[in-house]
Amino acid sequence: MYKKLFTFIAAIILFIGGTTMSMAKSNEWDKTFPKSDKVDVKKVNFKNRYGIELTGDLYTPKKKSEEKLAAIAVAGPFGAVKEQASGLYAQTMAEKGFITLAFDPSYTGESGGEPRNVSSPEINTEDFSAAVDFLSNQPDVNPDKIGIIGICGFGGFGLNAAAIDTRIKATVTVTMYDMTRVTANGYFDAMDEKARYELKESLNKQRTEDFKNGTYAKASGLPEKLTGDEPQFVKDYYGYYKTPRGFHKRSINSNGNWNTTASLALINMPILAYSDEIHNAVLMIHGEKAHSRYFSEDAFKKLKGDNKELLIVDGANHVDLYDNLEKIPFDKIENFFKTYLK
Repeated sequence: MYKKLFTFIAAIILFIGGTTMSMAKSNEWDKTFPKSDKVDVKKVNFKNRYGIELTGDLYTPKKKSEEKLAAIAVAGPFGAVKEQASGLYAQTMAEKGFITLAFDPSYTGESGGEPRNVSSPEINTEDFSAAVDFLSNQPDVNPDKIGIIGICGFGGFGLNAAAIDTRIKATVTVTMYDMTRVTANGYFDAMDEKARYELKESLNKQRTEDFKNGTYAKASGLPEKLTGDEPQFVKDYYGYYKTPRGFHKRSINSNGNWNTTASLALINMPILAYSDEIHNAVLMIHGEKAHSRYFSEDAFKKLKGDNKELLIVDGANHVDLYDNLEKIPFDKIENFFKTYLK
């Protein structure tokens, strides 16, 4: 039973993928969404506090005032790249007058870090603060007007960043996952202590094998073909990551696998412990029909202050908020940032 449970967790929670990092860091358009004629975009690089070089796309409105602008850093979903949902959000918000930065987190996409395809609750939280470092030092950015958008698993890391980084004046989470909670407890907290211990035994056994082999075993990813028996949310993920709608060759979820042992830190280091101490504004957005809705609802209950809001989007599932322009409430997001990045 527990072996099957572990397999399910490895396959669904960590559908990560990892082709080797592309070294072709050009300004060629390779996004999963159409290019806007209202913004300029350029590739940028910056380092986080651990010395890992991150790569991002900086979007700037073509029509802008001479005053310094508010800026927004965007990342996610977990296992995705900046050419997918985060880039769409960044470009759209740049059209609305913000300077935006969509970036690849450490160990994934075009960003640095070895080995590849590793996740870390600490480093992925730090990646947001590194993006704030970068934006704060751009000549066209007002460093007192910086916000972030975290999508899916990076909604959780983004909320965690807002709890530690007071420079983040406004935070939007979209279709949020708490990756530490779901990895340690399973979906809907169905995993008990015994199952979690067996999961840890299996992962630590794999560490020994990885060291002996000098390589990293890969976790299961999304299936290459659907059988029709998968849970609906897996079908939804497949419909985004494995089809022309959202496929990208550098995306773990589209074209690779996380390292099996990548989940160890997520089990042992819960995020959001201090989310109740976030003073600045937070808007949490989730789909009414999303399997993950409970992550946002539970996280929202812990937030304090009258500058916090939870928005449930009627009829939307988890991946609708990746790219469905009829479901993503961009006007609401725009008004939120214009209110709190004054």
